[in-house]
Amino acid sequence: MNLDLILPLLLLLAIAGGLVGSLTGLGGAVIVIPALVILFGVPVPVAIGTGAVTILATSSAAGSAYVRDRLSDLRIGMFLEIATVPGALLGATATVLLVHASLADGLLVALGIVLLLVVPGAVARRHEELPGPVTPDSRSREFGLSGSYQDRVLGREVPYQAESTTPALEVMFGAGVVSGMFGIGAGVFKVLALERYLRLPMKVATATSNFMIGVTAAAGAGVLFAAGFINPLIAAPVAVGTAAGAYGGSRLLPYLRNQTVRLVFIPFIVLLAVEVILRGFGIA
Repeated sequence: MNLDLILPLLLLLAIAGGLVGSLTGLGGAVIVIPALVILFGVPVPVAIGTGAVTILATSSAAGSAYVRDRLSDLRIGMFLEIATVPGALLGATATVLLVHASLADGLLVALGIVLLLVVPGAVARRHEELPGPVTPDSRSREFGLSGSYQDRVLGREVPYQAESTTPALEVMFGAGVVSGMFGIGAGVFKVLALERYLRLPMKVATATSNFMIGVTAAAGAGVLFAAGFINPLIAAPVAVGTAAGAYGGSRLLPYLRNQTVRLVFIPFIVLLAVEVILRGFGIA
């Protein structure tokens, strides 16, 4: 396959990844990484490194738009980053060691199983437009982890308050480890912590995840770059396409219902789970 054909295909792939990533908060690497491995024959470590760049591009393009639209909650996002950044550094370092020891396959299967366990809870809340009554814990009240956003679909200002911060921090540390290890952004776990444990509206959870995944990916990307897992010839066109797709998704999200965002989110949890399990068994 010649370069003239590869570059347009990479751009189209990246645009699709950025669009999905910005709408779901997953970062787009869920599409980019398996496609690079399966369609383009890119080595898995290089695909993981490119995935980290994809996440940075998604977060830069969509995250800034969501901050401007007051959908991202910077206070809550930065509070949770105290758990995700150390996890990302640990995960990226572990990836380098596991690649050399050829022990990553079992962890991929375990990750896929954990992702599938998330699905039933998300399906159970598929008809929930806004969270029910929330009882914030002492940490949430002390740090003022609350806010509001203008919902264009409902036509009113929607207030929210973070609920259970301790399990959210635990999930966020795990999200950082997963992000650093597999280059997928771990947005699925971030959205889970924000929506299930903190009880934020789905659109706020997705927008805040888009902001957070960039910080987490930046922590792990330096380790992956130093290990030689980022190829600029692949990463550059993917970053450009992802940024374009992510910006388009950021313009669309405010006009969607929270239920719709959740219904888009669930299939990609399943897709990501199946992809990592297949990769763990050496099928993908």
